[in-house]
Amino acid sequence: MSATEAEQNNPAAPQNAVAPMPTDENQWLEDIHGEEQMAWIQEQNARTEDLLEDADYAALEGEILEVLDSSDRIAMVGKRGEWYYNFWRDAEHPKGLWRRTTWQSYQSDAPEWNVLLDIDALAAAEGTEWVWHGAHFLRPALGQAHRTAMIALSPDGGDAVRYREFDVERLAFVDPTAGGFDIPTAKGGISWEDADTLLVSTTAERLPQTSSSYSRTAVRLKRGQSLRDAEQIFEVPAEHMRGAVFHDSTPGFERTVAIDMIDFFNVSTFVLQDDQWAKIEAPSSVDKDIHREWVVFRPRESWEISGSVYAAGSLLVAPLEDWLAGERTLRVLFEPDAHTSLQSYSWTRDFLLLNLLADVSSQIRVLDPSQPDADPAKGWAWRQLDACPPLHDVNAFAVDDQDTTAENAGNDYWLVVTGFLTPSTLLRGRLGDAADSSAAVIKTAPSFFDESEFEVQQHFATSKDGTKVPYFQVGPKNLVLDGGNPTQLSGYGGFEVSRTPAYSGTIGRAWLRRKTTGASAGAERSGVFVVANIRGGGEYGPAWHSAALQANRHRAYEDFAAVATDLIRRGVTSPEHLGCAGGSNGGLLVGNMLVHYPELFSAISCGVPLLDMRRYTKLSAGYSWIAEYGDPDRPEQWEFIKTFSPYHLLRDGVEYPDSFFWTATSDDRVGPVQARKMAARMQAMGIRNVWFHEAVEGGHSGASDNRQAAALQARSQQFLWRSLSGD
Repeated sequence: MSATEAEQNNPAAPQNAVAPMPTDENQWLEDIHGEEQMAWIQEQNARTEDLLEDADYAALEGEILEVLDSSDRIAMVGKRGEWYYNFWRDAEHPKGLWRRTTWQSYQSDAPEWNVLLDIDALAAAEGTEWVWHGAHFLRPALGQAHRTAMIALSPDGGDAVRYREFDVERLAFVDPTAGGFDIPTAKGGISWEDADTLLVSTTAERLPQTSSSYSRTAVRLKRGQSLRDAEQIFEVPAEHMRGAVFHDSTPGFERTVAIDMIDFFNVSTFVLQDDQWAKIEAPSSVDKDIHREWVVFRPRESWEISGSVYAAGSLLVAPLEDWLAGERTLRVLFEPDAHTSLQSYSWTRDFLLLNLLADVSSQIRVLDPSQPDADPAKGWAWRQLDACPPLHDVNAFAVDDQDTTAENAGNDYWLVVTGFLTPSTLLRGRLGDAADSSAAVIKTAPSFFDESEFEVQQHFATSKDGTKVPYFQVGPKNLVLDGGNPTQLSGYGGFEVSRTPAYSGTIGRAWLRRKTTGASAGAERSGVFVVANIRGGGEYGPAWHSAALQANRHRAYEDFAAVATDLIRRGVTSPEHLGCAGGSNGGLLVGNMLVHYPELFSAISCGVPLLDMRRYTKLSAGYSWIAEYGDPDRPEQWEFIKTFSPYHLLRDGVEYPDSFFWTATSDDRVGPVQARKMAARMQAMGIRNVWFHEAVEGGHSGASDNRQAAALQARSQQFLWRSLSGD
């Protein structure tokens, strides 16, 4: 529901009224680094570690770390010029190596890697626990090699990063005293305009920030300049989410583009023409993308223009210059139906790849812009890429649309295939050749458990309003439907994020085939793993997402509860053996299971969560999610928000499931505060089966290296298994 709709539904509400703030005895825990607060955390951590970290836990953590550190896993690469770049972590290099190799070497079983930057060595030398956040190359002149990159490093795993110029030939950072770029740690982004100029959107050096804590302005930073002296070239209102500027350096299509991200689902886009920002005219709810001569539109809601109506989730295209000149003819490249949605797309030199989901199974289409249909509603000629087995996730994307190393090489594409019981496979193909429907296998990830013992099924539960909700069930073949199977139900249900089939050695070892120690050493038990594709996600496109926005948030929770109920009805499990897990918005999801449906579950693992929905806009980056949840300061919106604010829905006398809240001190997106307060309130209510753990590093992911990730995942899996299996 929009703000205008809310006002119409409650016309008597004063426009400047602010909803009352409920009593919060735990607000003292909002001091993230306070001495008293950190002492409370240490006490909680010790209590949780005493509960979970037994011999089984130690073995499990080792099993998971072996998966994460495996030298046989696929080293995914990005191509720049003739080199293939990769970032790699393992037991010897927990913080990671940035490295590159040649195509010939990459295809071998043991590629020879040229290490460009050792993050462990850098952290030791500089005394900062750096966490890799990527590299941004300057596009070289035609025929020249990529040499200069801006390296993004976080000091603690959070979203705030420092950008530093790096020379890949000298294997060294460019000294700032000699003109090297060095952008201080802050939330923001950079883009190369030319070899001596960066376009910088940042909150560093006290540059303006939005209410969401992101960059409000963008500047043109010349080599040797300070941010404060740089020319400001773009600005957005403080109440918008963020502003950013980037330069498209595609040869022949060079341009500078600005983005005014009003909120998560509303964006205005501008192109710099004659030193003026020309707006790409379209509703803010329509996503806009520019590629070479094209402007691409994806409406999030029905869009009527020039006498035609285009469905939410469709993909439309027009020549950019024509659109800026006022022409409004659109070609329809994709139109969704009740079962099929567009998830992503990628351009090769001459083709457009569409990655689709049909009832949450992948399909891929190849579109040819050189063959437009006479009817714009039919778009461009297309064919299906025969590469998608049922109940799998398959994604196709360009290798390098500017590759000129071989004839037609700019039409090469990667294909990544994965499934719950299918270790990931990387393939490479070429569009436009006679055999473009078949790609060659380049790498295959190792198996970490015996997948042949299990099977994947897809079922549909019926939600409270009659909507059919799909879910994947992964469990042993010939599963006994006696209600006694330990079952972990996972979901997300927000921000149009889709949960698709994906291989996980961690889930395989920690849940599907669980080894035990002690008296039953060597024994193995099998659990059932379930992924629910609830509303709020993107499995069926924008309409599936918007169905659970703001005042309709309860639909996501009703969908999840319907899946839990269906698992129980079918005899897969029972409330005594059913648990759920979720992180971030998924943490809010399982938090609502805790307070609304405690009778369905025996254990809940709730990570880096939103839980206090009255104060979420005042914590970390929470203000940026108002479009998803609503504004709790507005009385008419707090009326519906408080119905899914777990922190305010706890009640005395209720038998709650075992509950584990986990977070990270350095999480500057959701922040650790909400998990802290929820655990503290439940414990103060006398609820004994509540545990809490907070890692110091790791940011919103909760872990900045493989060992931290293994410990985090082991705690969650150990907690659920102990509660649900009876061991």
